Amino acid sequence: MEQIKDFLKKYEYNIILVVGFVLVAVVSFEGGYLQGKSHQESPLIVRDASQCPKIALSASSPAVLGENTTANNTPENNATLAINKQNCAFVGSKNSNKYHLPTCRWAKNIKPENLVCFGSVEDAVAKNYQPDKTCIK
Repeated sequence: MEQIKDFLKKYEYNIILVVGFVLVAVVSFEGGYLQGKSHQESPLIVRDASQCPKIALSASSPAVLGENTTANNTPENNATLAINKQNCAFVGSKNSNKYHLPTCRWAKNIKPENLVCFGSVEDAVAKNYQPDKTCIK
């Protein structure tokens, strides 16, 4: 019991300082969390596509049909849709010199506007593209 009293007397200031910092941190975090919950905004929904000239929508697009596209609107899904529409044997990017299988994870990261489609390995090689070592073995 004496050792505990000596320890508390020796480090009293430091203990109070640490406890104070922890309390301030907890109160600040909780305050920010509660403040953030009260300021949540609803998602932006574009109802008139003519106001967005960069977005090209086809008649069969889920957005034109009025379907909810929030869950499927990811770069990976956009690249997969672009690849599927073109029926590519191999794909590459305008910004790279590598070609991939359409199922490769790197191919799914290619933006649709940068997508280059190849019908065969010879076609890709003729355009100075090299195989990606992780996708094509």
